[in-house]
Amino acid sequence: MMETVVQCDFDGTITEDDASFYLLDAHAHGDWRRLLEEYRQRTISVWDLNTRAFSMVRAAKPELLKTLKDKVRVRSGFRQFVDFCIMKGLRFAVVSNGLDFYIEATMSSLGLHNIEVHAAHTIFSPEGLKLQYTGPDGGQLKDDFKEAYTRSFLRQGYRVVYMGNGDSDVAAARSAHHVFATGQLLAHFRENDLDCRPLDSFCDAVRDLDDMLKIQV
Repeated sequence: MMETVVQCDFDGTITEDDASFYLLDAHAHGDWRRLLEEYRQRTISVWDLNTRAFSMVRAAKPELLKTLKDKVRVRSGFRQFVDFCIMKGLRFAVVSNGLDFYIEATMSSLGLHNIEVHAAHTIFSPEGLKLQYTGPDGGQLKDDFKEAYTRSFLRQGYRVVYMGNGDSDVAAARSAHHVFATGQLLAHFRENDLDCRPLDSFCDAVRDLDDMLKIQV
C-alpha cells in the first residue's frame, strides 16, 4: 500500500485566520496592505508580498510573539488530527508561505514539538525581517514553494492528502490525490467541479481521512 503524506498549510488552514496579518498590521512601517491588494490582483507573487511586507517589520522575535498571544485561533480538532496521523503512521508536514518562528511557537503551545515544518526561514534584523524559502532540494525558491514540496512527495511515491485555504494552495492541491479545502481553495475546487472535502474542523477531517484509508487498504 502507498504511504501517505498529509501536506497542510498553516495560516487560514490550521488557524482560523492569518497570523502574519496581525504582525504586519501591528509592526509594518509602511503600507503593506497595498502589497496585499497587488497580490490579490495577481500582479505580484506571494513571495514578493511576504518578502517586501516583512522587510517593513523591525521588531524582535519576542515582541512579535507577544503580539500574537491570544490572537491565533487554531481550528478545532487539530491536535486530535495530528495524533490520528501519528497513530496511523501517516507523515504530517506543514508547508506554508508563513514564517517559521510563529508556526513553530504555535505547534509548541499545543505540545507538538517534532512536527515537520517547511516555511519561510526568518532572519531578524533592525533593518527589517529577511525571509528565505528553501525547497526540498535545499535550493532557495521564489515561486511555487508549496507545489515544489507536493511534487517532491509525489516523486518519493507518496499518496498526497492536501489541506489548504487560499490561492497559493491551488497548484499544489490540484496535483494531490485528495484535498481538504476551505476559503478560496474550496471555492476554486467547487467552481471547477473538482473533488474535495470541505475543511470545517479537523474532527471531521479525522473521520473523512479514516474512511479514505479504509477504502484504499
